[in-house]
Amino acid sequence: AGEYVVSTRVRCGRSMEGYPFNPCLTEAQYKEMEEKVSTTLSGLEGELKGTFYPLTGMSKETQQQLIDDHFLFKEGDRFLQAANACRFWPSGRGIYHNENKTFL
Repeated sequence: AGEYVVSTRVRCGRSMEGYPFNPCLTEAQYKEMEEKVSTTLSGLEGELKGTFYPLTGMSKETQQQLIDDHFLFKEGDRFLQAANACRFWPSGRGIYHNENKTFL
């Protein structure tokens, strides 16, 4: 009574058609996927419209802010390393969010 949900999060992840799972990707495949995803996301409109930020070339300040906001994994995450998901890091990786940071 009188209590509200302040925040909720749903995340899903899956490989893209025509590409192997993360541990088997080549660096070229990471870059191809990044291009496809960023191109698709750039077409979003309305409240979903936002910006794609490639990790390659991202300033340390921006990266730290996204980590502090819990939007980005910290570099060297042991679980990602154990899954062999850090190969070619940060090549082919990025983050997208809308202007209000309610859609990531």
